[in-house]
Amino acid sequence: MKITLKRTPEQVELVKAMASRNRTVAYEAQVALAEFIGPVLAEVLNNAPTVSNLFNSLQFDADDNPSIPLDLYYDIADEDYVRVWSQSHAGGLPSNQVLPTASELKLATYTLDAAVDFDRRYAAKSRMDVVGKTFTRVAQEILLKQERTSATLLMTSLAGAQIKTSPLFEEKQIFRTALADQVLIDDFNKLMTLGKRINTSWIGGTPTTRTRGITDIVCSPEVVGSIRAMAYNPVNTRGGDGAGAAATDGSQNPIAAPEGLRNELYQNAGLDSFMGVNILEFNEMGKGQKFNTIFDTAAGSATYKTFGGARNAAFAGASDEIIVGVDRTRDSLMRVIATDPDSNSEMNLIADDQYSVRQNKIGYYGQIEEGRVVLDNRVLLGLIKGQ
Repeated sequence: MKITLKRTPEQVELVKAMASRNRTVAYEAQVALAEFIGPVLAEVLNNAPTVSNLFNSLQFDADDNPSIPLDLYYDIADEDYVRVWSQSHAGGLPSNQVLPTASELKLATYTLDAAVDFDRRYAAKSRMDVVGKTFTRVAQEILLKQERTSATLLMTSLAGAQIKTSPLFEEKQIFRTALADQVLIDDFNKLMTLGKRINTSWIGGTPTTRTRGITDIVCSPEVVGSIRAMAYNPVNTRGGDGAGAAATDGSQNPIAAPEGLRNELYQNAGLDSFMGVNILEFNEMGKGQKFNTIFDTAAGSATYKTFGGARNAAFAGASDEIIVGVDRTRDSLMRVIATDPDSNSEMNLIADDQYSVRQNKIGYYGQIEEGRVVLDNRVLLGLIKGQ
């Protein structure tokens, strides 16, 4: 992420005016730059490849009280109560509300903010790089808070997810890989199948728009490495005749991936997608990493099996890692965001007027007001790679 100000005559003059000895001229220049940069920062945040942008944005006026009618987001045949996961404070523990489908959900919003300053002499010398990095820092600080808030909500919602009716997997939306500490095509196939089974149409039948069950996979660099390894390792969980189970080391009747898939894995080391599903690679995922630890805490003592039930154990953050499948075709992961009534921007960037002349500083204060909610956690599936 990098905010760069071009050295055009107009922008250079504006930045120099911010250091004017005339306080009125200096403040007006600071305000003008804030009004120009605010919408740019909002656009940068909304397009960053982060977990927070898995949520669909729903804008509302800053003076409004946002709400969502739940009956428009659930099956018309669903007469039961539904579970909705949300947070009342940024980074707080997500709460599970049990509400009837005919209810209107009032959303609690919170403020994410950041304040930065720099020496006035940088503006006087038209140091566009310093000014640009100042705004980059504002965006980074808010993005960091969005990431932690979003990850906490997603992982807690996934850990508490239960399937109402499914012949596949004992009311849980998380299962372990077929082979210990390995990820194979068979695991992704089962993840897609489970996603299709639990995501039905409005009347509980087959949806008109048939997806693969999941559209995105959130995983660690190690999992992406396991996918790349399918280019030169066996991918089967059964013997070559399709009848007997293969050895766990893949040495018994090994079957390679199709030639086309192996070539794709060789040529696309970055691996943006696999089997038609987007791959979202995050360093915060993986054994002992931040997002993995959040799921470990949320899962508690719950145990998770393989599809066949051969292995069953509680999640251990030191030796297990969670892989998250997300179905973004459904409007379930929602982010309500307030817009400024004057600029209609989601980012409210203000010239910070707290500094006196003797402090010789120029400051900016940025904030956004948002709230996040998981309306239906059937869009979240989990795959555990571990022992």
